[in-house]
Amino acid sequence: MTNAAEQAATPEDRFFISDSLRIHYLDWGGEGRQPLLLLHGISRVAHNFDHVAGHFTPHYHVIAPDLRGHGDSDWHPGAEYLVEDYVRDIEVLIEALNLTNLVIWGQSTGGRVAQVIAGKHHERVAAVIVEDVGPERPREVADRRAKRMDDEENGWETQEEIVASIRPRYPLTPDERLRHFVRHGTRQRADGRHVWKVDRNITKGFIPTDIWPQVREIQAPIIYILGGTSRIVPPKTQEELRLALPQVEIVTMPGLGHYPSDDNPENFLAIVDRFLG
Repeated sequence: MTNAAEQAATPEDRFFISDSLRIHYLDWGGEGRQPLLLLHGISRVAHNFDHVAGHFTPHYHVIAPDLRGHGDSDWHPGAEYLVEDYVRDIEVLIEALNLTNLVIWGQSTGGRVAQVIAGKHHERVAAVIVEDVGPERPREVADRRAKRMDDEENGWETQEEIVASIRPRYPLTPDERLRHFVRHGTRQRADGRHVWKVDRNITKGFIPTDIWPQVREIQAPIIYILGGTSRIVPPKTQEELRLALPQVEIVTMPGLGHYPSDDNPENFLAIVDRFLG
């Protein structure tokens, strides 16, 4: 990926209303082109796609929302953060913008949302890219996320401290990208501490999840791109996906983690380009 892709034109900040919540999204323009919807993972934000959006803007209308409870979107007062709650918001966005012939790329939790949308809306979805997530979320994954949020609740004195704290989790991600992640994904509290721009109550929706009924209904071409060191989509699940979806493609990127598009965007985008044709 070139530096030009990372330095793509600044997206426009836009909003829509869903469930009485004001939901924020980034729009890189290109209305009239095939839409590409980018859905981030849990505790992340739309700006996490900034380093790859420019790769697609010449040919796609690129849109990336902040899921409810994340980034610059409203928090839900009743802590409604199940996959189906995120799906409901994305359905509102798709209807509001009349998005058809849609390509959806979802990371982690965003990948679960993408799978459900594709299973429910055959007439809207042309292709699906799922980054390192499958149709189920086991209890240990849900518990691990809740513990991490507990540990981080007190925040940090500086953004550089946050970068240092997350660097061990993302050893292959360049520091410049981690700083971008932290700059857009954190806010400063009244007491001066820096914390993630995420509702602590998202963990109430981060529970064991099974979306197989929707996944089995997917008709569009779909690719699962997995990190080789990740255990989120084990071999048994991969085999079940092949049996359930004759059109499925599963690619593992050796040595990479849960966000392979961060660890090695050049090779990840090459896989996506080949898949999209």
